[in-house]
Amino acid sequence: MPVDETRKTTGGTIRGTVADGVASFQGVPYAASPVGPRRFARPEPTSWDGERDTTAPGPTAPQGPTEAPGMPDVTPIVGPGWVPGSEYLTADVYTPDTGGAGGSGLPVMVFVHGGSFAGGASRATVYDGTQLAREGAVVVTVNYRLGVPGFAAIPGVVANRGLHDLIAALRWVHDNAAAFGGDSDRITLFGESAGAIGVADLLAAAPPGLLRRAIVQSGGGSHALAPQQAAVTTAALAEDLGVTPAGLVDVPDEGLTAALGRLGENPPDLAVGGLRDPLMGLAAVGPVIDDDLLDRQPVDAVAAGAAAGVDLLVGSNTDEMALYSVVFGEAVGVPQPDEDALHAAVARLHDDPGAVIAAYRSAGRGTTAAEVHDAVRTDWMFGVPTRRLADAHTGRTWRYVFGWRSPGWEGRLGACHALELPFVFDVIGRVDTGAFVTVDTEETRALAARMRTAWVAFARDGDPGWPGYTADAPTTQCFDATDALTDTPDGPEQAVWDGVR
Repeated sequence: MPVDETRKTTGGTIRGTVADGVASFQGVPYAASPVGPRRFARPEPTSWDGERDTTAPGPTAPQGPTEAPGMPDVTPIVGPGWVPGSEYLTADVYTPDTGGAGGSGLPVMVFVHGGSFAGGASRATVYDGTQLAREGAVVVTVNYRLGVPGFAAIPGVVANRGLHDLIAALRWVHDNAAAFGGDSDRITLFGESAGAIGVADLLAAAPPGLLRRAIVQSGGGSHALAPQQAAVTTAALAEDLGVTPAGLVDVPDEGLTAALGRLGENPPDLAVGGLRDPLMGLAAVGPVIDDDLLDRQPVDAVAAGAAAGVDLLVGSNTDEMALYSVVFGEAVGVPQPDEDALHAAVARLHDDPGAVIAAYRSAGRGTTAAEVHDAVRTDWMFGVPTRRLADAHTGRTWRYVFGWRSPGWEGRLGACHALELPFVFDVIGRVDTGAFVTVDTEETRALAARMRTAWVAFARDGDPGWPGYTADAPTTQCFDATDALTDTPDGPEQAVWDGVR
């Protein structure tokens, strides 16, 4: 039976639960509620009197629904959607340090969820940190402002509010690590998808001393919007709502969320001023180059020496875009692209789409238009930015590729976007993974154990268990049934992206 346990934090005393050797504390505020004058401002510290109950999950950031007609269940990864409540700048903490029995000086792993900068929550079932904690880490999963309140560039207010939230969360973790048995000098920030992009952004933007290590899962440092691109979305939102761009701050969260959802049905073209859309149409809002936190693309700051003292583990999945084409596309009736649609899609990414398509077909990356479409977009959005970040980092670097193929959807999911998450958190057989069909077998349990062990070893010692990566010696760990090492993680077809931004 779970028992209660209390801890003293900088904000006040919290009461969580202990079960099976792990103490958990849910919905612990790391910053004040972003309401009133704080809604579009930098986060501020918070505190409370008495003992705060943190035995159950708290609210989530304002966001759209997680369900759509025909859509399979993706809530294990994205969470329950919007759970209203003003106190949603919170952290969920898992620690093996129960009443001091677990020891102290443990590595701390802080996870940033994905969701296209518009959705997601730390309370999603796949982000249960219990198994990572049992491996010997303090695990913290955090919520942050999303959508328009988090990332829209609005005149007169600070930009990149969601990134400022993540910095505030890191400060809170640093200041409170010891209360949970953690070592404030061994903090690893890790994230997936939009969360991974946020981690890469903080390689360039986080104040010195908050990070010792970072893990970027299917992200990269090449995805920040230019100011003129962010302004396109802001103008479209304002027009939809009948306000000025500055007037967006006066629209209630329900209205902003609905407007962003409508915009997602007909996304604006962010390829303006001779720039390509760095988010490839997958998100309408995101981090922006603001000359404050970000003065250039994060990968360029990393190449110039930012985060040289931060150990980096970076990787992507072999079939990332299958999630979008199969689960978010085919399942809801979006037709598969034909040759004309393929050519048009690639033309938005490269000046010579015919050469790109030919290179991918020659390399065996697809025969049908749909297969080539997925392969090209997988590399442009995830694979190539992963390589560029690994090559740019001037500190110690490790790289991985996740290649385990889901049997779901008649095998067409492959190793799709987000599929590595149930393995990293080692929830195989413990939670329903919905649309991803991560079957519970000896093979999948063993793979999950290997990934869990590697992630915690990296957080603890700065060594996930395989040789480091350099551009000249690109040793890469392949996570699948065999876990082989490779020195050729990138196919020759990827050369078409050299020099393309």
